[in-house]
Amino acid sequence: MPSDSSSALPVSSPASQASAFLTVKGAAEYLGLSPHTLYVRRHRRQGPPSFRMGPRGRVMYRRRALDAWIREQERSDSRSNSALNPLATPRRHKAGRVADA
Repeated sequence: MPSDSSSALPVSSPASQASAFLTVKGAAEYLGLSPHTLYVRRHRRQGPPSFRMGPRGRVMYRRRALDAWIREQERSDSRSNSALNPLATPRRHKAGRVADA
């Protein structure tokens, strides 16, 4: 059984439930960011959704929420979404502009 494939595990298994949540460090590694960057984005409310869990109130992230946040970032980036690319739209001229003679 492949060790990195979470889809091979049944949904109700304890292993899949444990890997469904990531700490700040785990989420940062998953996203390819530093924990500090993730912390700053969390406090600016610009990062993926997080919550506090357990008696010590550790900040946690759901893996599904991280995947959804990544997809949202891809859709809002003009480099990966051609509909948002400003270079793909025809150039508009200002009304009332007099052409040079």
